[in-house]
Amino acid sequence: MASPTQFFKNLADDTRLKIMLLAYAEQEVCVCELTSALDLSQPKISRHLAQLKTHGLLSGRRSGKWVFYALAADLPKWQREVIVKCFDDNKAFIETEYQQLISQGNRPNRQQQCC
Repeated sequence: MASPTQFFKNLADDTRLKIMLLAYAEQEVCVCELTSALDLSQPKISRHLAQLKTHGLLSGRRSGKWVFYALAADLPKWQREVIVKCFDDNKAFIETEYQQLISQGNRPNRQQQCC
């Protein structure tokens, strides 16, 4: 579990914050969805995901060769509330990325296109 300092350090990076907000909005996301939505390379996304997972902010679920990431089930209530409040009050911050993500269609069609 991330300490308060580590939690906020993770969220201080735009890419990691956007990953957390997209994971909250979609319940779970995979690397390929994030590379498309954030317009970043797979290694860069994977590095950010690894950091978020290492600090206990995200968890992964394997499906075949893909891993789907979601907010960690044991995320402390106050940390989850920060994510929810940030999402609710700052939708413009991820509007472009969220539109890019949903433009890929709904699941399972989105997964078939990129995964």
